[in-house]
Formats: sequence, C-alpha cells, structure tokens
Amino acid sequence: MPRPERAAGGEQIEASGVEAFLRAHPDFLARRPHLYALLAPPRRVHGERLADHMAAMIDQARGREAALIAARRAEAKLAERARRAVLALLVARSPAEVIEVVEGEWPSILGVDVVSLGIEGTSIFGLRRLPRGFVRRTLGTAAALVRDRLTERETIHGEAAGLVASDVLARFTLGGAAGLVAFGWRDAVRGGLASGAETYTFLACVLESCLARGSG
Repeated sequence: MPRPERAAGGEQIEASGVEAFLRAHPDFLARRPHLYALLAPPRRVHGERLADHMAAMIDQARGREAALIAARRAEAKLAERARRAVLALLVARSPAEVIEVVEGEWPSILGVDVVSLGIEGTSIFGLRRLPRGFVRRTLGTAAALVRDRLTERETIHGEAAGLVASDVLARFTLGGAAGLVAFGWRDAVRGGLASGAETYTFLACVLESCLARGSG
C-alpha cells in the first residue's frame, strides 16, 4: 500500500494519487511554471537526461523569479528616490533654485551621474540652448527615451558629455518651447532603466510645473 505523505497543511496525500493526477493532466506544470520554483528535483536518479532536463527547467524558472524580484526591488527603490527628488524640488523658491536642485542635487538623490537640462530656441533661465526641433527629432512622439548608444552627446550633456555612456531623456515644455532633461550614467548598460522610464517622465512633468510657476 502506498505510504501517504503529509502536506504542509496537515492533510495526507497519496503519492499515487498525485502521480495519477499528473498523468491525467500532463500540461499541468507547463501551464503553471511558477510551481517549478517550489520543486526539489532529483539529479541523475531516473536517468541523466531526464534529471538534468528537469533541473534546467527549474533553475530557469527560479532565475526568472529572482530577476522579477530584483526588478521590483529596483522599481521600489527608484520610486523612493523620485519622491525625495520631488520634495527637494518643491522647496526651491525660484527657477534658478529649481535648476540648481535638478543639476546639483538630483544626481546624488536619484543615483545617477549627471542630470542635464536644455531648451529649444532662446535660452530661458540660463538653460542650455538646443537647436529648434531637436527634442522631436531625438524623441519622436515619446515622452521618454532610454539610450545606451548615444548621439548628440555634447548637445545634450555639454561639458559632462564625456562622463555619459547611457542616459534617459524626458521632454518638458516651458513657455511654448520644447525642453529636455537628461539623466546620464557612466556605465554603458544600466539594469532597470526601461522599467523606470515612467518615473523619469513623471520627474520631467514636476520639473515643468516648477519652472512654469516661476516664469508666470
């Protein structure tokens, strides 16, 4: 008679019953890959190919789960940094102080190496002057753009161009002119940038509001 096994909740489960269920539903685990992370596979017990194949599937599932957890933690950390960046911006009393906070304090708050600001046409509040049409030509219709192959580095980042190997560009508008805020990193590849694009877009919107308040 098969020996019953005790489950976590205390109920007894017949191993033969589990086996019969899986035989009747061969795609059960395939439709629930997250369950692989809970299994402890035998290694080379039922044949090297079968055991290694199962171990590889489980390792892959666990790797995806670990990557997902890491991404969620990175997003939570970025959200907290963004909250602190907004609070720092809200205490600025003039456009000059807003710009000083963005370019001087945001890099350390957000964990980036460079934050650069630019505006098309005539410079406003001393912002770096960008060629007309530059923002649309660079971003298209997107609110933000993640880049690891940079063009127009000097135009966007000015003197800090040599420090930037990857960046996130986000648009804003000031006095009817298109503006650009660029968050730059020394590293060529930064994990989680794509998932954080919405946060950088949000920061650009807050920046726009703070500058508009001072230009009114």
